[in-house]
Amino acid sequence: MQTRPVYIIGSARTPFVKSLTKYRDVTTQSLMIAALQSLVDKLNLHNQIIGDVGLGALINSSANWNLARECVLGTSLDPHTPGYTLQRACGTSLETTLQIALKISNDQMDTGIAGGVDTNSDLPMMLQKSLIKKILAFRQAKNFYDKMKIITSLRPADFKPAYPQVREPRTGLLMGEHCERMVQEWGITRESQDELALKSHQNADRARKAGFFDDLVFEWMDVKQDGFIRDDTTLQKLSRLKPVFDLTGKGTLTAGNSSPLTDGAAAVFLAGEKAADANSYPVLARFVDAKVAAVDFVHHEGLLMAPTQAVSELLKKHHLSLQDFDYYEIHEAFAGQVLCTLKAFESIDYCKKILKLEAPLGAIDMTRLNVTGSSIALGHPFAATGARIVGSLAKMLHQKGSGRGLISICTAGGMGVAAILEAVK
Repeated sequence: MQTRPVYIIGSARTPFVKSLTKYRDVTTQSLMIAALQSLVDKLNLHNQIIGDVGLGALINSSANWNLARECVLGTSLDPHTPGYTLQRACGTSLETTLQIALKISNDQMDTGIAGGVDTNSDLPMMLQKSLIKKILAFRQAKNFYDKMKIITSLRPADFKPAYPQVREPRTGLLMGEHCERMVQEWGITRESQDELALKSHQNADRARKAGFFDDLVFEWMDVKQDGFIRDDTTLQKLSRLKPVFDLTGKGTLTAGNSSPLTDGAAAVFLAGEKAADANSYPVLARFVDAKVAAVDFVHHEGLLMAPTQAVSELLKKHHLSLQDFDYYEIHEAFAGQVLCTLKAFESIDYCKKILKLEAPLGAIDMTRLNVTGSSIALGHPFAATGARIVGSLAKMLHQKGSGRGLISICTAGGMGVAAILEAVK
């Protein structure tokens, strides 16, 4: 099947805010609808049938049994527009971008929307398994005696709510606990993590003051901009924060050098060349390709190291070196995770044994890394981060008028997603 070029036309996202604050009373579905509708308004897609809409959320409720389709029906898109829901943890909306791009590239459709949403303010609390079993048994009980027996078996512990956590089921460890293991293995210092976190805030603040986010972030719920960017933070302030995952005295991950719990949604509109020309869409960048990978973190491989493999395979496929990029967007789940990734790229041993390369990928120009800030400063609504990065990187490439950008996102479950975008000349 002949493949066609796929273009990023535009994006829209809500301001990213601290969980349980400004969006405290907003549902996951409402948050995603807001981002979708803003994109529709921005590109005048009202009453149009889009080829497909791929959305996702990491923290989702069974009440949102068909999140994407319901969100589509909540906008002014033509209701004949289909939608599907996907979950690849923090890489969700980069994965949906890839899938929508593949459908357009393979001539299955001409236009599509990818996106994601997460909000800890609409937390799907669960019942204890013991209570669920007793409720089901009560419904199946055939007589009064059996029902009373079940009722009298109830205990206070049965009614304790179960909260979802970003904890790996296979290891029982939080993502931050896994990252503490990684930074110790790679010898990443607390000081270097704080320095990267500070740079994230400085870059984001500079971009915000320059108006970079003005057409990417729309005002919603009386919130005009992201709520995490700190223009007054310093290394001294960051150094005073206490570790939050490892309290043994060896911990280095703090609230300052880790991404915060965030509420937000983002969406990206993609189109093939024919649709872009016919509708005079503002083409920002070309979506070149993407790769996914996974590591065996259960048996001691670093949980968040899979992007190194995805990046390596992507470079190999396109005959590129790691230095052949004008921008690098490495998702800042933790500053330590970014630094482990960069150190792995330079490691002869890692590149030879793990990536199966004859030589290390090498170092990158750090002035090209996350130049408009990343997840530490902007926030990280898990499934929305990929679309946020795609939209920002596409704009950067469009403004520059040339070059290419590399995206790298680590995810829960020991997976990684990497992608390449390039400017349209």
